Amino acid sequence: MKFKWRKWNRATHRDLGYFFVGMIIIYSVSGIAINHLEAWNPNYIIKLEDHAIEPIQKEDVDKAFIENMLAQYDGDLSYKNHYFPRPDLMKVFIKGGIVIVNMDLGFVTIERTSKRPFFNQVNFLHYDPKKWWTLFSDIFAVALVFMAISGLFILKGKNGLKWRGTILTVAGLILPIVFLLFFRK
Repeated sequence: MKFKWRKWNRATHRDLGYFFVGMIIIYSVSGIAINHLEAWNPNYIIKLEDHAIEPIQKEDVDKAFIENMLAQYDGDLSYKNHYFPRPDLMKVFIKGGIVIVNMDLGFVTIERTSKRPFFNQVNFLHYDPKKWWTLFSDIFAVALVFMAISGLFILKGKNGLKWRGTILTVAGLILPIVFLLFFRK
């Protein structure tokens, strides 16, 4: 009885595709998000609020003064700590953000951060959080290599490697090589 390698190739390719569909989506979505860091922060939503206040003297500032000031604004601005990076500037650490106070100009900026749903979680997985996840990611990477190679041999004839498959495979290999040659510094 002849070994039917195409049948086993197709079955293995299919089953690995089903098993790793979640990983493919996680790495694809987080990869797209990470590619556009200049446009947005995929991990956190950052909201800024600006407010005008009366100028403040540094010697008037203590914890009670700051807590009183924070109580004027909407939301839970739970005081954690503060410091003065410059004589005219105060930074107040709050739960989920920071408050920057320009004491001479009487200007307050409240920066609140919160985890961006879905993207924060998939980026966490993409950044490789634990040792066991590294092993699983390595298995996934090897499976992707197998799926790429086994996918070449699924179709026969003109849609396979005899014609169309060869053209598309060569084009797909040339593109990253051209990019490296012309754009890598």
